[in-house]
Amino acid sequence: MPPTDTRSSSMRDRTRAAYPALSWVCRDPGRLIAFGLGSGLIRPASGTWGTLLAWAIWLAAAPAASDLAIGAFLAVAFLYGCWACHRVGRELQQPDHVGMVWDEMVAFWLVLWLTPAGWLPQALAFVLFRTFDIVKPPPIKFFDAHIKGGFGVMWDDIVAAGYALLVMALVARTGVLG
Repeated sequence: MPPTDTRSSSMRDRTRAAYPALSWVCRDPGRLIAFGLGSGLIRPASGTWGTLLAWAIWLAAAPAASDLAIGAFLAVAFLYGCWACHRVGRELQQPDHVGMVWDEMVAFWLVLWLTPAGWLPQALAFVLFRTFDIVKPPPIKFFDAHIKGGFGVMWDDIVAAGYALLVMALVARTGVLG
């Protein structure tokens, strides 16, 4: 097992966490998923890199998929992410390691699914999602601090996605984006 920081999961401690080697991440499908296909190993701002990879994957894959297929994929990706992030967090002895970015990826795919097509709405959705994920306004901060395990890792990002979608709906309602 790679060396890791075993302090609490506060953001300051999370940003100082030791990162495992790419070879360790690639040895197991759960690790590879939890670390966002390796994007979570990029520093600084692992979550932003994971979200950018999610956006690139979305642009490549989503246009060919039906809403039913996307919804099913998101449900499976969320459930698998709960399991993978829980297991990998235990392996690293850090329940919400900063390099585990599958939570950002799944949550941002949800945002993109419900955001109008086009680079401007998607760029705004990206900025909003990353802002809410980083700032963690209530109740996101509460969930981040109190809901543990893989579900907790995944859930606070889903709530951040909900905030981003709410703002996107308000923007759409005002007609700002056209």
